[in-house]
Amino acid sequence: MSVWTAVLVTAAGCYLLKLIGLSVPAGLLDRPAVRRFAALAPVALLAALTALQTFGHGAHGLALDARALGLAAAGIALWRRAPFLVVVLVAVVATALMRFVLG
Repeated sequence: MSVWTAVLVTAAGCYLLKLIGLSVPAGLLDRPAVRRFAALAPVALLAALTALQTFGHGAHGLALDARALGLAAAGIALWRRAPFLVVVLVAVVATALMRFVLG
């Protein structure tokens, strides 16, 4: 499969998915369970992505390295109710210091 074939198939799939989403009846979307799922699904997906990028190593490995320390430092800063920019800065500094120490 060429790159352009993959691009065109992906574009068509995205269009069809959007069309399916637009054709869902409004009554189905007004249900409390669907609203609750729509509110919580992005948070769960972002948490899963963060965990995978932090602790994943290769195809099937698990690693605890400087990224884990940065995530823990960010968690502590969030727990202390620091502003978002400070949380990011704390995570970056903690990760950089750990990578510097580990060499």
